[in-house]
Amino acid sequence: MPKHDAFYKPQEDGKGWIRSWLFTHDHKRIGVLYLYTILAFFLVGMTLGGVIRFELIRPGMNLMDAQTYNVLFTLHGVIMIFFVVIPSIPATFGNIFLPIQLGADDVSFPRINLLSWWMYIFGAILIVCSLFTGGGPPDTGWTFYVPFSEVTSTNVNLAVFAVFILGFSSIFTGLNFVTTIHRLRCEGMTWTRLPLFVWSLYATGWIQILATPVLAITVLLVMVERFMGVGMFDPSKGGDPLLYQHLFWIYSHPAVYIMILPAMGVISDIIPVFARKNIFGYKMVAFSSLMIAFAGSLVWAHHMFTSGMSDFAVLVFSFLTFVVAIPSAIKVFNWVTTLYKGSIYTDPPFWFALAFIFLFSVGGLTGLILGSAGTDIYVHDTYFVVGHFHYVIFGGLGFGFFAAMHYWLPKISGRMYNCKIAKWSCVILFVGFNWLYFPMLLLGLQGMPRRYYDYLPEFEPLQYASTLGSWVLLAGLLIMFVNILYGTWKGKPVEDNPWGGETLEWKIQAPLPHENFEEEPTVTAGPYEFSDRGRGNAC
Repeated sequence: MPKHDAFYKPQEDGKGWIRSWLFTHDHKRIGVLYLYTILAFFLVGMTLGGVIRFELIRPGMNLMDAQTYNVLFTLHGVIMIFFVVIPSIPATFGNIFLPIQLGADDVSFPRINLLSWWMYIFGAILIVCSLFTGGGPPDTGWTFYVPFSEVTSTNVNLAVFAVFILGFSSIFTGLNFVTTIHRLRCEGMTWTRLPLFVWSLYATGWIQILATPVLAITVLLVMVERFMGVGMFDPSKGGDPLLYQHLFWIYSHPAVYIMILPAMGVISDIIPVFARKNIFGYKMVAFSSLMIAFAGSLVWAHHMFTSGMSDFAVLVFSFLTFVVAIPSAIKVFNWVTTLYKGSIYTDPPFWFALAFIFLFSVGGLTGLILGSAGTDIYVHDTYFVVGHFHYVIFGGLGFGFFAAMHYWLPKISGRMYNCKIAKWSCVILFVGFNWLYFPMLLLGLQGMPRRYYDYLPEFEPLQYASTLGSWVLLAGLLIMFVNILYGTWKGKPVEDNPWGGETLEWKIQAPLPHENFEEEPTVTAGPYEFSDRGRGNAC
């Protein structure tokens, strides 16, 4: 195939270079816009998390007072959840590679795709404005729990309106993906020939479409109650604060799978490539994504076991929580089985994939402890929940995102990072992550409550160890990002298929061209049926 201009180079379209990016309809450029903005927010959220951890290194006040701590705690959660974790893989690598893996030229609704990015940016602007207007930055925590979020004098209105806007950005992305998968598959791309990354985005898209409106309605009701005094959630006005918790978690627990399912899809694409064999149990891995999306929508009340619900409701939600673990376990089993007797290449994406499997497994097992009502009552709202949450989201989604960067960025940019540094950064990240978050599990078992600005002296050793781990983790992140960015701009040129993949994105040039395909491809085999020609020499 002859080489064409890369998608990121200026084109003679009558627009300036910046304007051509900001108003592009190209799914690849929109994905890159998301990538850079999400990475910028990640650096901000990471910095806030580091400051919070330093405050907790010793009992008493070290850097800030309690109100400042509450503000930073809230901002860290809102930025990481709504601006980084939820859009992360779908909005970036999903936007870039979903149409290519389907053999399509673009998503079904390119203009709506651009609108979703602009709504994301508008929500970000509103969050920034909320810091400097009204009664000051919100201090409610990222969940905006009532009745505090309705009686606090801080600028909650603008913050929840920003979340409302972000919800529509997520809905539009999910709608685009589901329609694209149904309507724009190339010839021969049957449902059983879809890459597993596409299956994960399909399941995620349905969650975004069906669950996100519940969040939008919930935060809108908070605004209505604050502005008009309607007694929906405030008990002093006849409202029910538990109703808010139900509505919030009806969205927010499926949102966990908006976060983790795309990362599972990334790992399902990486493992076969670096084991050089077809994935074990393709149909079970694919259908387990749909099962996770369905069953994950039925377990929201396991966040509320201590709220006074009936014993029967506790039994039902505890049982369903164990049920949703089954399809996740199927994926882990199939990934590990795929590695059995494989011709394994230990390149950086594979290292991050292995780290994902271990950390996500720890997060899943600790989730079963929280899903069992008897043990949950003991560790509810303790640091055990914080540790579990970060093992699933950061250890799962985070390392899945890092694996995707190391796997696909050479294809996007046409240049390779330093593989040796990438492996060292993975090791440092893995050590720092466990050093930071495993002590939190122990703190929770000892009874240390979460969201506390100060703590008793007996918790100091583990808090101190956790803060030291955060410094190791931050060092690993900086090394990884510097290596990735330098490789993207200055690294050695890479061939079109450095890893030897068989999905359609590896059939076109690197860096990615403006037009995905010169002519519509025809698929005649599955996505992981590897040929005898082997692989490139990327590392």
